[in-house]
Amino acid sequence: MHKKKVKTTHPSSDFDKITLSSKKLTKKQKRFLSLALSDDTKIMFVAGPAGSSKTYMAVYSALRRLIADNELDLLYVRTIIECADKGLGALPGDIEEKFNPYMAPLEDKLYEILPKTTTARKELFEKGRVDAMPINYLRGANWTNKAVILDEAQNATFKELMTLITRIGKNTMLFICGDFMQSDINGKTGFRQMFKLFDDAPSKDRGIHCFEFSEEDIVRSEILKYIIQKLRSNEKQPRGKDLPG
Repeated sequence: MHKKKVKTTHPSSDFDKITLSSKKLTKKQKRFLSLALSDDTKIMFVAGPAGSSKTYMAVYSALRRLIADNELDLLYVRTIIECADKGLGALPGDIEEKFNPYMAPLEDKLYEILPKTTTARKELFEKGRVDAMPINYLRGANWTNKAVILDEAQNATFKELMTLITRIGKNTMLFICGDFMQSDINGKTGFRQMFKLFDDAPSKDRGIHCFEFSEEDIVRSEILKYIIQKLRSNEKQPRGKDLPG
């Protein structure tokens, strides 16, 4: 005789009563938030340049969902790819210690969004409502009651992205955030291909949305807008010829 499974919920805490801090949003970011908080939305592929608030919007939306649904947890996923031409080599410690440096963007966003006057951030980690893992460890997972954020998705292969999106289960939403301009895996990225694959009407009808920010949505700084525009213009220049000296 099988025992009936008991639905687990997290005990109430300071987190359930807080008001999240939100920066002034652009029109496109407001549209993103509306989609992200819709019960019909299951997966969001989010593309955009540096500084366009991809991670911020994903974390903010996920926290809004956690406040509204006491059964939800937040899982932050990243590839363990370094952005420098030369890596630091093997990091010491167990998997949690090795992955800890890659959690910095999540830590930054939680610090920015959560009120400083409460213990909400500490509670989220202590009660297991926020966790993180590298994309390499997803095989065999089955996600229920989760808001999952894959950050730096441009550093994931198509196979890794396929593994990630096929983990989705009941009451789970995925945010897959990446920048088409900044891949560190030498042309092996699967993010653009996956983005294009699901960027159609049938996918939208099933709650899978492809959302793209542009340099107009950059809120980090005005100088960054200029930098991104220059880098984009450089991408359009012909390759293979030296500039005159």
